[in-house]
Amino acid sequence: MKMFLAIDSSAGTQVALVDPQGVTRAEASSDNPRGHAEVVGVLLERVFAEAGLTPSELTHVVMGIGPGPFTGLRVGMAAASAFAQSRSLPLLPVISHDACGWGVSEDTVVITDARRGEVAYSVYRASDSLERIAGPLLARPETLDDDLGAHASATRVVTEEIPAAMLAKVARDFLASGREFPTPAPQYLRSPDVTMPK
Repeated sequence: MKMFLAIDSSAGTQVALVDPQGVTRAEASSDNPRGHAEVVGVLLERVFAEAGLTPSELTHVVMGIGPGPFTGLRVGMAAASAFAQSRSLPLLPVISHDACGWGVSEDTVVITDARRGEVAYSVYRASDSLERIAGPLLARPETLDDDLGAHASATRVVTEEIPAAMLAKVARDFLASGREFPTPAPQYLRSPDVTMPK
């Protein structure tokens, strides 16, 4: 039996438990854009209590890898990685936008706030599973149409949070179909605001 814990902090903080049939057993979220470290533990406790499960019943940990701001994104990734390592569980990295682009019925552009006057976007082709054809990439809102080119007329989904349950369902689909997971590296898309001098 595969029980998935998914954690994403690319936009707010989201945690979910999804069972082998793809049914969401519990999910919890916080839209605080800066309180990731303070809430992730609380959200984890909440979903386990709501689902009536214990960490020993998990088989996989799904980690949202962005795109997202540097500080927020690394909190969720660190939490997922620590959870997986502490219990010797497989860690499954998933592009965060894929949670909104999975199974879309029409060509879709998923857009999230990248801050500093930019958005992050990914383009998905209508599919029963997942077919990302561009992104994640950065753009300024005023030039997004030009950047999208032939995809400018696609349906746009602007989201302020990534549904962790859908992130788990993407990972479940990847496992079932034998698809390769992305490299477990954060998708910052730009350099951190603060850098160490050389």
